[in-house]
Amino acid sequence: MNIKQTLTALALGALAFSSFDLSAQQENYFRAIGTPHKPKVEIAWNRYYSSEGLWDWMKKIAQAHPNLAKIESIGKSVEGRDILTITITDFSTGKDTDKPAMWIDGNIHSNEIQGGEFSLYAAWYLTEMHADNQFIKQLLKDKTFYITPTINPDARNNFFKEPNTASSPRSGMLVLDNDGDGENGEDRMDDLDGDGHITMMIRKSSTGRFIKDPLDPRRLMQVGPDQVGEYEMLGQEGIDNDGDGQVNEDGIGYYDPNRDWGWNWQPDYIQRGALKYPFTLPENRAVMEFVMKHPNIAGAQSFHNSGGMILRGPGAEEDVNTYNREDIRIYDAIGKIGEEMIPGYRYLTVYKDLYSVFGGELDWFYGNRGIFTYSNELMVSYLYFNKQAGRGNQEEQLKVDELLTFGDAFVNYKEFKHPQFGMVEIGGFKKTFGRAHPGFLLEQDAHRNVAFTLYHAYHTPKLSITEVNEVDLGGGLKEVTATIFNERMVPTHASQDLKYQIERPDYVTISGAKVVAGFVVTDEDMKKYTEQIASPEKIAVANIPGMGAVKVRWIVSSTQNMRITVDSAKGGKASWKK
Repeated sequence: MNIKQTLTALALGALAFSSFDLSAQQENYFRAIGTPHKPKVEIAWNRYYSSEGLWDWMKKIAQAHPNLAKIESIGKSVEGRDILTITITDFSTGKDTDKPAMWIDGNIHSNEIQGGEFSLYAAWYLTEMHADNQFIKQLLKDKTFYITPTINPDARNNFFKEPNTASSPRSGMLVLDNDGDGENGEDRMDDLDGDGHITMMIRKSSTGRFIKDPLDPRRLMQVGPDQVGEYEMLGQEGIDNDGDGQVNEDGIGYYDPNRDWGWNWQPDYIQRGALKYPFTLPENRAVMEFVMKHPNIAGAQSFHNSGGMILRGPGAEEDVNTYNREDIRIYDAIGKIGEEMIPGYRYLTVYKDLYSVFGGELDWFYGNRGIFTYSNELMVSYLYFNKQAGRGNQEEQLKVDELLTFGDAFVNYKEFKHPQFGMVEIGGFKKTFGRAHPGFLLEQDAHRNVAFTLYHAYHTPKLSITEVNEVDLGGGLKEVTATIFNERMVPTHASQDLKYQIERPDYVTISGAKVVAGFVVTDEDMKKYTEQIASPEKIAVANIPGMGAVKVRWIVSSTQNMRITVDSAKGGKASWKK
């Protein structure tokens, strides 16, 4: 064999081995149930992403699935960032606005970060599972999802990229005078040791009431009344920049984006955290305007943290009568299924089980738009050891750090020469622990919460014309009766919608027939009908109840290629033809 033949043989052998190796790789892993096998977009779900990181993944999803996903900016943040929304539906089966829709958002509070990843997971899962899962395929045929992973992108980035605690900043990036000294945001978080986390300061003191646990130096133990301590607690890491005895109090400024919505809004002296007027914030205003332009939104889900809760309104006792008993039955039916789907989570009512909230997003969606809405408080300590917390939250967190994260959640105490307090020690839990999921729990809880949201979306209205009966009346007249059935729990109009006539009626139209009269059948057994005098060919129906039906009837003088259509803002469209 000459050199040329040898090289050719080696090349063919290498090619054959490469093909074999690729084939072997493809055969050496297997599809896990309920998970995309070979996703077009490979996202790691054990980490957190900046606002730009979320947007990059959204764009990749849209590029990989152009028939299922489209991206748009619905507005600008305080610092001028786009607020990106991804629309998910099977566009080959109709326009997104012609289908009942589900709104999903996260991260309205900047430190409540995992709502961004959970919302992104919903977009990813729907698009990647569409090809292989019949339920998802039918869901995207029937429904639309409008998903905005972060509606507070400026402060999301601030939380990650600047020194913060697990609870700060809660607000956005609108800079305020937080301590009334006439300066706006002059004190930023003082990260004395430069690790990106604002932890705690302790100092040795002859009058201190704490000692370090000799078996666990992370743990401070309060001594008894007859014992001598070694340390005093100085509080949060930082410097008193303005001599008022407080550290880090005048950062961005305290306000609460979830007290900014135009339903039962109250000023700051009544509802702490409110701004000047409803929708002061451009981010919330952008969401409001999008929702107002999309009357097909029938359900909504907002992701917060923490505490493991599935919340419904009302936010305040004053709104108890806003939530009609019929609608509460639907909320309860879906919410209680959620408790089964997400271990450790409880289905609760905001004002009754937590505290009063005025100007909250959850109440605006339902009160102003008649949209069935839940707010999930993500992460609960039950997820750590599959049992309720034992001796106290901090004790459990120390145990988690020892046994599950191997010390990665805690900054060990170390000395620092403080310009005001002398020698101190700085340490404590990191900002991304406690309220936020550790990486190993992110995907599981994301999937369960998204599954609950998909269950809710599934039960937004689905309309069909189940029966059309024709009766010959003689004299060239015919009676045509159509039954319109809603196959899901959520009605086409919530009671709040009906009370204030928020959305137009549902329309049932007959074509291919000369209509003499048209009626809504209110009680067929008792032969009760409500006639519609004007435009009888297009019957206005006030509501099609969940898991219920309405009947309409026409008297027609002739029919040719008869067709009946249903058009509902929140219920979508349905048709029947002879």
